Amino acid sequence: MIEGIIRWSVQNRFFVLLATLILVGVGGWSLKNTPVDAIPDLSDVQVIIKTSYPGQAPQVVEDQVTYPLTTTMLSVPGAVTVRGYSFFGDSYVYVIFDEDTDAYWARSRVLKYLS
Repeated sequence: MIEGIIRWSVQNRFFVLLATLILVGVGGWSLKNTPVDAIPDLSDVQVIIKTSYPGQAPQVVEDQVTYPLTTTMLSVPGAVTVRGYSFFGDSYVYVIFDEDTDAYWARSRVLKYLS
């Protein structure tokens, strides 16, 4: 079988070169037109709220900033998980949404509930 393919290829060099040029052309075209992301985004859709309360202890930040924000963000539609972290003078609230949620929609919902 392989011997027959080689014999045919040697006898029909023009067709082999033509097929090679067509394959190279199609490969170059597909390389140019295929969108490629350097690093695919595999993370969840999330919105991070950072709040500063300078000079305050973590317990004060937790009671006055993190807890009220976390309880408010629990009612955002599409939110799967809400996590709050308090540090010296800083508060971080992570609102994680469903996989199929649009990032801009999630951001606008969080902004609406912040106001």
